[in-house]
Formats: sequence, C-alpha cells, structure tokens
Amino acid sequence: MNPILIVDDERPIAELIELTLLQAGYRCEIALDGETAADKIETGRYDLILLDIMLPGVSGYELMEYIRPTGTPVIFLTAKGMLADRVRGLRMGADDYIVKPFEPLELLARVESVLRRAGRGGGLLRAFGVVVDPAARKVEKDGVPVPLTPREFDLLVLLLRNQGIALYRDVMYERVWGGEEETGSRTLDLHIQRLRKKLGLADKIKTVYKIGYLLEVET
Repeated sequence: MNPILIVDDERPIAELIELTLLQAGYRCEIALDGETAADKIETGRYDLILLDIMLPGVSGYELMEYIRPTGTPVIFLTAKGMLADRVRGLRMGADDYIVKPFEPLELLARVESVLRRAGRGGGLLRAFGVVVDPAARKVEKDGVPVPLTPREFDLLVLLLRNQGIALYRDVMYERVWGGEEETGSRTLDLHIQRLRKKLGLADKIKTVYKIGYLLEVET
C-alpha cells in the first residue's frame, strides 16, 4: 500500500488529516506547498493525493495539471465553497471535493470511497491465515471464503490495520458505525464475538480491560 500525500499549507490542518488517516491505518506524507508536492510526486508513488487549492507558489489547480498524467486519484481540500470552484476542480479530474471545515469522519469516509473506486490503497491485509481484499471486500481464512456482514468486514479491516494497538470502544464504534455507542449497547461485543467465531480468532482478538479490543501482531 502506497502512502497518501497531504498537500496543505496550513500545518495544523495537514497534521489533523495525517492523524485521522494514521489512526485508520494509512501511511501519509505531508507537503506544505505546491513545489514540494511536485517534487514528491515526481519521485514517489501515492495511492491518493489530498490537495488544497490555495497554496503558496504553485496553486492546487496548477498542480492538478501535473498530477493528472500520473493517474493518481485526487480529493480537493479547500475553504473555497463556491459552486464554480467545485465544478472547476471536478472538471480538471479531481475525484472528490471537500470544503473546509470538515469532520474527520467525513474525510475518512470520502478517502475510503475514492480508494475503493480507484482500486487503490486496499492491498491485501493478512494475519493468522486471514486474507482480506479491502477493494473487493472479500475475506478468506486458510483459502476458504468467509462471508461477513458489512459491519463485520469494516470492523475486521480496522483491527487488521491497527494490529498490536489497543483500540478504544468509542473509536471503534465511531469508525465502523459512524456515531457514538449507546449506553448499555452490546453491538460491538456481538460483532467481535462473531468475528472470533467465523475466523477462528478467539485467542487473537484480545479484550483490553476498560479500553476495548486489540488484534495481536502475528510473529
């Protein structure tokens, strides 16, 4: 899986985006201006570029002309919310367009959607005989297909992308269900139990006291 390139001259925003994507298991690089971004694009490979329009030196529109021949998917990130700006960005080949300010969860959902459509960023995720193809949304255990519900699948991908990391219940619920967990709800626990059973991971998906769950790292 290649990294995601974040191009934004506002460092706090770039770092917030980076943190959001890192927590979801993606690798990231940051460029704070268009010239640095052009250098990175020339020498590296990226699964997706998050591109601000208002950049010092080289604008996002100008940089888009440089990116387009590479075929790399692009999501425009900008404070410019006028319809004409959105249309111009999309006509130049951008795959999506998000107006600042935006919620981290919205950003993550759009990133995953663009990567899925482009067939990028998924790579195969593997652990303990489980193989997951995020782009095709297919799961196998020891070569045998395993049917999962959409929530089970998303939960499994989250665990695989964060192996060895104790994930808090509220974070898991937010990432998979897109909201806050209701008091007394056992939805997450039920899905974890079903994953353990379906994939033979009873001793690999650990309950972390007062935190949530953790998928062990395969050694």
